[in-house]
Amino acid sequence: MTLTGKQKRYLRSLMVTEAAMIQIGKGSISDALVQQTKETLLAREVIKIKVQNNNDEDLEQLATELAEACDAHLVQIIGRNFVLYRRNTEKPKIVLPE
Repeated sequence: MTLTGKQKRYLRSLMVTEAAMIQIGKGSISDALVQQTKETLLAREVIKIKVQNNNDEDLEQLATELAEACDAHLVQIIGRNFVLYRRNTEKPKIVLPE
């Protein structure tokens, strides 16, 4: 399933006022980071992640790798933040527009 433009806009609107729930510092993507992201996605479905200024990695590549590792959709990259979405198949919280 891929997200439509309308669905991405809806998810972005939910995250505008939210603070980043996960911070990525100097290190790259670790197993612990992937596990923490998966658990947060299971609980919240959509999360904002901030990449600290001391991380020199390519932000787009980092976001894409983490999304793939968590089997999530990359919704948006803006500044040093990005938004991931993964539907909770057992107890969905967010109803996406058609």
